[in-house]
Amino acid sequence: MVPGPGDVTLRRAVAADADAVADVYLRSFDTALPTVRRAHSDDEVRAYLRDVVVPGHETWVAEAEGVVVGLMVLDGEQLSQLYLDPGWRGRGIGDRFLALAKERAPRGLSLWTFQVNGPAHRFYERHGFRAAERTDGSGNEEREPDVRYEWRP
Repeated sequence: MVPGPGDVTLRRAVAADADAVADVYLRSFDTALPTVRRAHSDDEVRAYLRDVVVPGHETWVAEAEGVVVGLMVLDGEQLSQLYLDPGWRGRGIGDRFLALAKERAPRGLSLWTFQVNGPAHRFYERHGFRAAERTDGSGNEEREPDVRYEWRP
């Protein structure tokens, strides 16, 4: 466990966190990306996170007072997911998640985000990530133009 300011703890997710992880993901996605069509229903997202992501990937949660308020998923040097409950943005949790990701992948990280997500671009660029590739979205399920970011120490 990684304690931090405001009594928010970062820890590895366990099976019992899957529903809360899905709730954070769904709220965050819908709030941050209102113009992006989700490729899967709420139930499909919940099943995928419960059956595939939490048990099979390096999944971390941010927990405050016993409630999951953020999630991060690492797949080697790929930061595949980083979502915060909308009410918990701007409190340094994303900064802590990225510091942890860089510690876990000291040779570098890459990630994808949608081109319409300006706040995410600013956040990652502030943390040393640089845009490496832009696509028309034909390679993602949402068919939404995206950008690949890389961080190298």
